[in-house]
Amino acid sequence: MVQDQDNFRDSIGTINEDGKRAWIFPKKPSGKFYEYRKYVSYVLLAFLILAPFVKINGNQFLMFNVLERRFNIFGFPFWPQDFHLFVISMIIGVIFIALFTVAFGRIFCGWMCPQTIFMEMVFRRIEFWIDGDRGAQIRLSKQPWNAEKIRKRGLKLIVFFIISFLIANVFLAYLIGSDRLMQYITDGPLQHVSTLISLLIFTAVFYFVFAWFREQVCIIACPYGRMQGVLLDNKSIVVAYDHKRGEAENGRKKFRKGEDRNALGNGDCIDCFQCVNVCPTGIDIRNGTQLECVNCTACIDECDTIMEKVNLPKGLIRYASEDNIEKKSKFKFTPRLKGYTAVLVILTGVLIGMLFLRNEVEANILRLPGQLYEHKEGNIISNVYTYKLVNKTTKEINDVSFKLLSHKGTINLVRNEHFIVPAQGLAEGTLFVEINNSTLEGDKNKLRIGVYSGEALIETATARFLAPRSYK
Repeated sequence: MVQDQDNFRDSIGTINEDGKRAWIFPKKPSGKFYEYRKYVSYVLLAFLILAPFVKINGNQFLMFNVLERRFNIFGFPFWPQDFHLFVISMIIGVIFIALFTVAFGRIFCGWMCPQTIFMEMVFRRIEFWIDGDRGAQIRLSKQPWNAEKIRKRGLKLIVFFIISFLIANVFLAYLIGSDRLMQYITDGPLQHVSTLISLLIFTAVFYFVFAWFREQVCIIACPYGRMQGVLLDNKSIVVAYDHKRGEAENGRKKFRKGEDRNALGNGDCIDCFQCVNVCPTGIDIRNGTQLECVNCTACIDECDTIMEKVNLPKGLIRYASEDNIEKKSKFKFTPRLKGYTAVLVILTGVLIGMLFLRNEVEANILRLPGQLYEHKEGNIISNVYTYKLVNKTTKEINDVSFKLLSHKGTINLVRNEHFIVPAQGLAEGTLFVEINNSTLEGDKNKLRIGVYSGEALIETATARFLAPRSYK
């Protein structure tokens, strides 16, 4: 579609001609898609709030404890030793989003992104409740500071701050764990001043994002908007304006009752600007797919309402691809989509296989740095090691001991010969391995050491054993 060069926009929608912030006052949306989005948002809001408090087999459903390097994904605990699994799961997430972007554009942003859900379904709706709809908000912004403006601005500040504080608490539960958060709340804020300061910082960040930065997060800060420019093609289904129908031969024209638009060569777009007024990022969808568009469908609902009022067919703005508008071609599962799907299936299969093969106990036995071997009486060679056992389960492991599997010899622990590995914890210490030199082959030998809980073998580890060259 050839754009009007005098009106074509060459800057983002939230910046005016002077280079200053252009504040967006969107109209309150309504319609079929908005109702669907509300139901989806309610479910996702419940999920976001409850996920850190739900437990599966004693594990928090979702946790991202960066400080202690502990992560729970859908109830599966990931330790530093499982970092490769965490990386694979993140790659799967990125490819999954890329696949949906290639097929359906920025649908994730409009329907599932936490930023959009909180902004449009929580903070924006509160704003409509306090300040009124688009016209009332514009008037309130322009009017001088008086009792009404102070009351509404003050009420909105307080409500926004309270909600930001609650979101910060949920966010903290994802980081440090819900049990620890509830313990901190029970103990009182003065007992954990550093955590309280962190909580207030998070609150300030969320308040800044939702009260001032708002749609700028999607336009400026989030890299996903730039990604869609690379991933989208003419076959991608996005929120699109049907310019073939809307412009026809002689372009748009204001609606006049009883006028034959087809005979005049005018398109179905009546240039009412309602699709622009309802857009939460302030763009004109009639200019085509743009960086700011988050596929929220508000313009679809508004345009359908207008079309119904003027007795014209709905769907002037709809989910469609450029090829669908230009060539009337239907959606196809392209080789590009097949490639993304194949990679996604393969990686998902690899991850599932690794999760099933992953041991519940991780054992690392390493020679003590800087130490060689010790030659004892009876031709016995001794090496000293450090061990670290990680228990990934929610139950403690009792009566833990070590046994040599590959050689005849003895293992002596510096402390107790049998010990306990706490639930979701670790045990570490020092041990000595003593082997008769006559049974060794060369100066470097590979040992297999079994980790036992009682009589049950729960894990095996390997280590290098050094011996003198002269006793080969």
